[in-house]
Amino acid sequence: MIGGDKEALIRQYVAGEITWHALQERSFSDYVQVLAILGELGLRPPIAAMTGPNHAARERGRAIIARRCGRGRERSIQPYCNRYFAAVHAGTGG
Repeated sequence: MIGGDKEALIRQYVAGEITWHALQERSFSDYVQVLAILGELGLRPPIAAMTGPNHAARERGRAIIARRCGRGRERSIQPYCNRYFAAVHAGTGG
């Protein structure tokens, strides 16, 4: 079972009130530990806001994925999208 303090910290992390760095300062040494507690609580890791210096790069990445996945085209291509990106990421083609 999760201690009350750790659960409170994790809930603050999910809400965006504290950062991973703050969790590290408060007894979490491994992100796998954070993921395990998130799973026990039925929560998901927070998603970074689409602001700041990386915003443009993230938008470009999303646009590339949308084009490769056939957004706006026939939906029949979409089941192949994940396999394509997995093959490209693994360096085996695509």
